[in-house]
Amino acid sequence: MSDEYGFVEWFRPGEYERVEEVMPRLVASGARYLRTHLSWAEYHAPGGQEWYDWLLPRLARDIELLPCVHYTPPSLSRTGRSSGAPKVLKDFADFLDMVLTRHGEHFRYVELWNEPNNLLDWDWREDPECDLFCEMVGNAAHWVKKRGWKPVLGGPAPFDAYWLNLMGERGVLAEVDAAGIHGFPGTWDSEEGSWNGWDTHLAEMREILDRWNPSCEIWITETGYSTWRRDDMEQARRFLGALDAGADRLYWYAWRDLPEEVAVQEGHWFDPRHYHLGAVEADGTPKLLARLLEAGGPDQVREVARLAAPAVAKQARPIAITGGAGFIGSNLAESFLAEGRDVVVIDNLSRPGVERNLHWLAERHGPRLHALPADLRDELAVREAVRDADAVLHMAAQTAVTTSLVSPMADFDVNARGTLNVLEGIRATGRKVPLVFASTNKVYGALADLEVADTNDACAPMDEDIRAHGVGEGRPLDFCTPYGCSKGVADQYVLDYAKSYGLPASVLRMSCIYGPRQFGTEDQGWVAHFLIQALAGRPITVFGTGRQVRDVLHVSDAVRAYRAVLDKIDILSGRAFNLGGGPSNTVSLIQVLREIEAVTGRTIDVTFEDWRQGDQPWFVADTRALEAASGWHAQVGWRDGLRNLADWLSQNGTRLPERQRVPA
Repeated sequence: MSDEYGFVEWFRPGEYERVEEVMPRLVASGARYLRTHLSWAEYHAPGGQEWYDWLLPRLARDIELLPCVHYTPPSLSRTGRSSGAPKVLKDFADFLDMVLTRHGEHFRYVELWNEPNNLLDWDWREDPECDLFCEMVGNAAHWVKKRGWKPVLGGPAPFDAYWLNLMGERGVLAEVDAAGIHGFPGTWDSEEGSWNGWDTHLAEMREILDRWNPSCEIWITETGYSTWRRDDMEQARRFLGALDAGADRLYWYAWRDLPEEVAVQEGHWFDPRHYHLGAVEADGTPKLLARLLEAGGPDQVREVARLAAPAVAKQARPIAITGGAGFIGSNLAESFLAEGRDVVVIDNLSRPGVERNLHWLAERHGPRLHALPADLRDELAVREAVRDADAVLHMAAQTAVTTSLVSPMADFDVNARGTLNVLEGIRATGRKVPLVFASTNKVYGALADLEVADTNDACAPMDEDIRAHGVGEGRPLDFCTPYGCSKGVADQYVLDYAKSYGLPASVLRMSCIYGPRQFGTEDQGWVAHFLIQALAGRPITVFGTGRQVRDVLHVSDAVRAYRAVLDKIDILSGRAFNLGGGPSNTVSLIQVLREIEAVTGRTIDVTFEDWRQGDQPWFVADTRALEAASGWHAQVGWRDGLRNLADWLSQNGTRLPERQRVPA
């Protein structure tokens, strides 16, 4: 079994920028091979030769290239279409001869046609006995081999053992060095009835090839899995299944999702599954497969697939935590698991680093942890995940304001519709399953009416009562930015389900939570992000003046708050509470940066840029309602909490410098 793999990616004439964007990331994924098409028809179109003169050497510079040569120029076709056989069959071999002379230095193998049983690639209605195909491809393969290159026979889709044997009878298999097979198990309905698994079909191929050409290799030249149902983990599993199938080479289709404005062969938006076959989304956002390959190759994919194998809970009623592999979710999961409870972690593992949290939980608690790699947008998966739950802590979300501004539809689907899926999943149980929802202080908007005054390193509100106690739950909701809107909608839906359906549910509107197991970025998790950057000796960008103020709360205090509300859900249902560090943990960004310098012993290179949309100059949560209702109080001071996070980061991959820390 080999862990070498490649990708299939078709590039259209003129996509110079996309090639330059794709290639570094494709190489970073660990791919060794790239299969791309060399269209005979496009080559003879205006600008086609210049395009391939640039494309082929550019691709071959970084990776082993397999050009798939197909599509008859319509002017040469018997049907007037690119899927038709050429009027003169020898023209295909002549074209290949020219390709080898002009471009052959950039590849060793060349694939002869694509999916010969697919009407859109080869019109077999005009060639029912494959006479034309066999003569065309057989002669071309003979000439390719005679010139010193290695021909590959294109794979049929769906797999057809009869057709492959026919290629042997007609002498085609004797001329090729590798034969392709295509298969998309779990994606296409047309394949459902004939697909019998990689083992079966590869064994059939081997038996046929041994009959006609025992030295011929078997290549999976095209396979993939569409994530149109948001099941990224299943795509990763299907990749492993193909990689471990035992073929001599694997090409995964494809690297990038097809953009929605691009038409497929069957027609524009003919089937949504066509548009979700990539390892990354159309905008370049990595799906789970690409992220894991970039992080550690197939071994990393195997490890996460192993951790995310659902198991039947021993207890009938486990705790279910959406986003349970995330920062707060994993800390919550640990608190229940440490008490001997079973926990179902529902997480699509999309955020970098969360697989480390899942691994940590699995190592500590083994069979009591039940990981379910589901996306909130998958209604049926969510319903199944909460079916037996004793309680649900709903932490999963799209968490960045910046991301919501770029992709508001996706933000809404995850935060608003995803929460509705959770609520409906709970309602479908027919039981009064408690729910505590992680909302945000962004439901109060940008607080533009709050007058603040700057001091040297912080700002403070002019209103004395707000300055003393913070922003209370009585403040009118003012959804701002798509993120604020989507979380606000979810916030209100949770409270309404408590009223309309009697669901025991509460909402915690969180301020800035920080602590161990947080992998902060510039877009979200700023305290951890500042520390990570400082420990790595990298510069930090502050958006705004740096005097903006937040009440930071250590994650251990946040965990205690969620559990306190859950314990008293019968009397707290239908209420929303602010959750933050409160006035005693009020601190500006500049003050945090100074403390980080003291903790790390490093001077931080800080630059300032304009405010970001929806940012609040000052927010401190008034937590008196939560304290009175639940008995909860914040216990960890922000300086102690910052040192705790710095210690955790230094012990988990980010080292503190070897010197005495400066005391606070």
